[in-house]
Amino acid sequence: MSLTARDFITSDAHRTALKEDALRQFAFFDASRDPDGGYHALDVDGAPIQGAMKELHCTTRLVHSYALGKIAGRSNCDPIIDQGMAYLWAHHSDPDHGGYVWGLTDHTPVDTRKLAYGHVFVLLAGASAKAVGHPDADRLINDVDQVLDQHFWEDEPGLFCDEWTRDWAPFSTYRGMNSNMHGVEALLAAYEATGREKFLVRAGRILSFFMFDKAPAQGWRLPEHYTQTWQIDPGYAGDPMFRPAGTTPGHSFEMARLLLHYAELTGTLHDDTLNTARAVAHQALKDAWDPQHGGVCYTLTLDGLPDIKDRYWWPVTEAIGVFAALLKVSPDVNEAEHYRQLWDFAETAFIDKARGGWIPEIDAAGRPTTTQFAGKPDLYHALQAVLFPLTPRVSGAYTDLAGVLAA
Repeated sequence: MSLTARDFITSDAHRTALKEDALRQFAFFDASRDPDGGYHALDVDGAPIQGAMKELHCTTRLVHSYALGKIAGRSNCDPIIDQGMAYLWAHHSDPDHGGYVWGLTDHTPVDTRKLAYGHVFVLLAGASAKAVGHPDADRLINDVDQVLDQHFWEDEPGLFCDEWTRDWAPFSTYRGMNSNMHGVEALLAAYEATGREKFLVRAGRILSFFMFDKAPAQGWRLPEHYTQTWQIDPGYAGDPMFRPAGTTPGHSFEMARLLLHYAELTGTLHDDTLNTARAVAHQALKDAWDPQHGGVCYTLTLDGLPDIKDRYWWPVTEAIGVFAALLKVSPDVNEAEHYRQLWDFAETAFIDKARGGWIPEIDAAGRPTTTQFAGKPDLYHALQAVLFPLTPRVSGAYTDLAGVLAA
């Protein structure tokens, strides 16, 4: 085994670089706090984007991210956590119909859909807030748990349905992996924060459907889109950001990491689980890595051919996450090489050391572009990519991150 590859993830130089980038990211996103409530979207220089919608996943992800920062020992996280928690309850929460609306402009709901994707992030925010002792965390967890039970969880397939109108009328029969993948993430976090077995059981049911049923039958690729009866919908093409056609390799990376997370919590990290996670992660990297320019193409066809070849930051962060997880549970020289290759590319293409944060997308020549994203839209993906490799386990971030940025 190559010592250089094997030792990179635990080397002092790499760990120092991870911590430095985490602190730069927080310094950049501190400007997200809107004095009038909620959070600003930020441009590439960290200035507020005027008139931008306040979206539910952005509010919740910042609460979650700053809670991780607080655990890790970064100072001055409480004001942003408090503001996000207050905004979720006072503005995203719907007092007339229950649940949480997707988007607000000038603090007024303008996109009032009720989406599973957004609601599972509310659960994640609540779990992370509870991990740092926020006084409103239990109220948020209990409320969104009830909404997920009543409107989104389908017990027969053991999966979340996707979307309703504001007053809970159906407007599509769409079913998808993305909301369920983030559902697993939130359910595992909620289990770790509360100890409620229900959350762990549901996470396992979702993972079983995608990772042990669909993945092996589809050449270790994960179809994104399904009919109301959970049959693969190969012709579906929806929102280019959240529901592009085909498969999304970044989601394969995340699902593989979440399977390892679940297996570690349940004591089921045996060959079958490990081999499944490996097969999904390796197939996604094989299919999606750009051999000429580096980076991961955004989407693939169901046969694994590149479809949308644009290269975004977040699939690279998710690939980093799963190969870091694999190196923790079963070190392999090839995965160590993949991990280092991904970090080398991130350093070159995405990490903005001058201003902080990560550039979200690049063109074929490696230059920043704005075809899909405005500004720097997200702390959550890049922050987890730099924090999770610092912990000894795949699970346990709420405890294992303690003080890592203060050390």
